[in-house]
Amino acid sequence: MEGALQLPMIDLSSTDRTLLADSLRKACVENGFFYLRNHGIGEELIQRVFEGSRRFFGLSLEEKMKLLRKNHRGYSPLYSEMLNSNDNPKGDPKESIYFGAPEDISPYGNLNQWPPQEVLPCWRSTMEEYYKTILCVGKRVVSLMAVALNVDEDFFEKVGAFDPPAALLRPLRYPIAGEIDSSDKHMHGAGAHTDCGMITILVTDGVPGLQVCRDKLQKPQIWEDVHHLKGAFIVNIGDMMERWTNCLFKSTLHRVTQPTQERYSVAMLFDPSPDCVVECLKSCCNESSPPRFPPVRAADYHKENYKVTYGDQ
Repeated sequence: MEGALQLPMIDLSSTDRTLLADSLRKACVENGFFYLRNHGIGEELIQRVFEGSRRFFGLSLEEKMKLLRKNHRGYSPLYSEMLNSNDNPKGDPKESIYFGAPEDISPYGNLNQWPPQEVLPCWRSTMEEYYKTILCVGKRVVSLMAVALNVDEDFFEKVGAFDPPAALLRPLRYPIAGEIDSSDKHMHGAGAHTDCGMITILVTDGVPGLQVCRDKLQKPQIWEDVHHLKGAFIVNIGDMMERWTNCLFKSTLHRVTQPTQERYSVAMLFDPSPDCVVECLKSCCNESSPPRFPPVRAADYHKENYKVTYGDQ
């Protein structure tokens, strides 16, 4: 079953922080997804990001394969990722590229892989600019979540979630059906899954495709379309935030249907720093509702997730 969903709206320009935190809490408890507007990132930068992404994915496969993913950075070709073996048994018919923090704010050196400047001028500087600005937006959202959870607004900073920044920026391209095997016509662009980090901030080119299932245990599952809203980001809760909140905040199942036209999106995956320990917040458990998950180091949780998704380290 499918329908349309009107997501709640979180407006970062609001001056009533208490009301904003209350609205955010309601959105995270009931939906696990929300729109974010007045986030401070200009349309001009977003369009430059999409223009560069289109140019990158328009390069020859040979050129893109020079940047093949290693250390969780670089190019991920069609069918290399399997988010749900039932939806897409041969892998997801999408391509993407991963970037971590720019070299000047990363202690790991430059793990990112970039096309040569002469092949794709300005894309690196554009993506690094976008990474830094969206990182600031994500920190604002996570600090609001802390307020909504009745802990100090800098709680996630103090437990080392952003030190060093481990978020991954991921431009994606979903090709039209004519570009993939005809036997794949019933596949999804991305199989049903939850994200494993804290939050994800998504911007799309407006082509439909994103769907959410707010109750993954319901049979049959009800899938609802998430419409593009110009100027607004789409934010969703990830598994680690669900663990921190003892399932109060929902890491909601979502997927991308196979688009009828080429579809581009850019996701910022806010993963906690590798050594950050994710354990139930004291404000989210008590005698009648004890912690549902043991504490876990973020890197260990991600390692298991990568094994399932990519079959690698």
